[in-house]
Amino acid sequence: MADLRKKVLWITGASSGIGEALVYSLCDEEVKMIISARRENELKRVKENCPLKNQENIKTLPLDLAKSDELSHKVNEALSFFGRIDILINNAAISQRSLVKETLLSVDRKIMETNFFGTIALSKYLLPKMIENQEGHFANISSLVGKFGTPFRSSYAASKHALHGFYDSMRAELWKDNIKVTMICPGFIKTQVSVNALTGHGEKFNKMDDAQKYGMPAKICAQKMIQAIKKEKEEVYIGGKEKYGVYLKRFFPAIFSKFVRKAKVR
Repeated sequence: MADLRKKVLWITGASSGIGEALVYSLCDEEVKMIISARRENELKRVKENCPLKNQENIKTLPLDLAKSDELSHKVNEALSFFGRIDILINNAAISQRSLVKETLLSVDRKIMETNFFGTIALSKYLLPKMIENQEGHFANISSLVGKFGTPFRSSYAASKHALHGFYDSMRAELWKDNIKVTMICPGFIKTQVSVNALTGHGEKFNKMDDAQKYGMPAKICAQKMIQAIKKEKEEVYIGGKEKYGVYLKRFFPAIFSKFVRKAKVR
């Protein structure tokens, strides 16, 4: 199991939900952290909620993954804080709550721009430094819908499926450079993800799904994620009984197709 002590971790989407929970849980690991999200004031709040002894080893770096032309500069800024980044946790994303027939193509593009293109851009800009150091780890927060699609999640599922294809290829290409890739697939986690999700016309959904309301607490999810990163697992599924959908889809696809039509996913 890898020792995280003294490692430098960069976490995107760190201002709320799973990302915020990760920051607090990692304070027990004696790591250095760079925390990123769009809202600088929320990043400062998260940092100030950490124990005082940890705060000097936490740097805030606001960024917007949808603005991929700015991300090379953000990578350089992140590297300037501690001189290196050992683990990039690609957590930031936006979700969706809309049917295919009701979703504007501009909304599909917005979801893909943030969840896929922004994520891989950050990784590609950071990659040369990791190869130079002959060490690095990309921990990508996908989703169970990165393994199977459900109603109301078409573009979100597509963006997460795309991450699996990209990072599986990266893992196969870069193992000789000691670059690790972990795909983490949460199910229903109790966060504001549904509240902040986009409708078919691009507005915030502004409702808490029952699935999220009664889902796994973000703190427990974060702790399981950290264990997966320490063990350098290639892929891990986190959640309740919904995670067994991965195996149902793999071994009994026709049964899964009938099941998912009526599944309560919002």
